[in-house]
Amino acid sequence: MLPVDFTAFFSYHHRAYLRYAYVQLGGRADAEWVVEEVFSHLALNWNAVLRQPSVEGYALAALKDQIAKLLVVRGRDKPALVETALFAAVREATRARMEVLESGLGLYTAITRLPDRQHDVVVLRFVLGYPVPRVARIMGVTPATVRSHVRGARRRLAREVGVDWAGEEEE
Repeated sequence: MLPVDFTAFFSYHHRAYLRYAYVQLGGRADAEWVVEEVFSHLALNWNAVLRQPSVEGYALAALKDQIAKLLVVRGRDKPALVETALFAAVREATRARMEVLESGLGLYTAITRLPDRQHDVVVLRFVLGYPVPRVARIMGVTPATVRSHVRGARRRLAREVGVDWAGEEEE
C-alpha cells in the first residue's frame, strides 16, 4: 500500500510530468517510460524524498535526470522541444503573446538554450500553459521566483533573437 501523501503527490504531478517529458522527448512511449521510472524511484524512496528540502524540486530534478539519460541513450544531444507537435499546437494558441519574440533565429531553439530554471519555467508556463501558482508548486518554488525566472527568460530570449522586449507583467 502506497502512502497517502505519495498518492496525492502522484495525482497532482503525474499529468504535468507526462506533458513535460513528452515535450522534451517528442514521443509518448518514451515520456510514459521516463515518468513511470521517476515515480517508481520516488515511491521506493518516499521516506528519504520527504526529508529533502523541497520534495517538488527533488522530484523535478529526478524527472529531468531521467530525461537527460534517455536522450543520451537515444543519441540525442538536445530535447525535442523544437520538433514536438504539442509545442506547435500550443504555439498557435499562444501566438499573440509570443509573436513579438519570434524571428529567423528561432525562438524555440533559443528556449532550449536557456538556463535550466528559466527553461523549465518557460516550458511549464508557456508551452504547457500552467498558471504561475501551479508552475511554482511543480517546481517547488514560490510564485515570485517563477515570475522572476519568466522575466529573466524574456530578457535573455529577446536579446538572443534581437528584439526589444517590453512585455506585460506576468500575473
